[in-house]
Amino acid sequence: MAVAVLATAGTLTLTACGGGGNNNGGGTTVRPSPTPPATESFTGTPPSPLSSAASSAVASARASASAAASSASARADEFEASVSAAAERANQEAHKRLANVQGRGNAASDVSLSGIPRAQVNDLQAAHVNIHNSTDKTADFAVQVDFRDPNGKVVETRYVGAQNVRPGQTVHPYAISHQPPQPVLKPEVAKAERY
Repeated sequence: MAVAVLATAGTLTLTACGGGGNNNGGGTTVRPSPTPPATESFTGTPPSPLSSAASSAVASARASASAAASSASARADEFEASVSAAAERANQEAHKRLANVQGRGNAASDVSLSGIPRAQVNDLQAAHVNIHNSTDKTADFAVQVDFRDPNGKVVETRYVGAQNVRPGQTVHPYAISHQPPQPVLKPEVAKAERY
């Protein structure tokens, strides 16, 4: 006697066979048989495995290119977010202080720049602003750093402040460009004021 059982999902048909005639002493044999998908709701033709892989590779490449082209400004903002709020206030104060400074300022000889490996600053263009207090009194400093392109044109200006720098002390805040990594820009101290 043969009995057919359909699975609830309609994807598997089980056939149970009983009785003599087989060599296992009347046991039951179960044989799965897949049901094909209902294709009446499909439109078009399914993609070939090769075209699916190519589409996936193109989408992946586009996503990678988009990620690589993400804004340098956003990366700079992320990095600067790690810098304390006190430093940001000092930078804003530096901008205000330098607004009325004529020439290079009274502390230009006390300020220099040194490079920072890009790996340390998320592939940004940045420099340490080395501010040395050469006086015998604690002072605050305001520094304007201009970033120049290979033609010498100023493409960005950043302001850096340092407060309560003790006599003889040197501090090293960052000047971080928000420009893309290329072309390589050259930072320079445009103004520096001690107050």
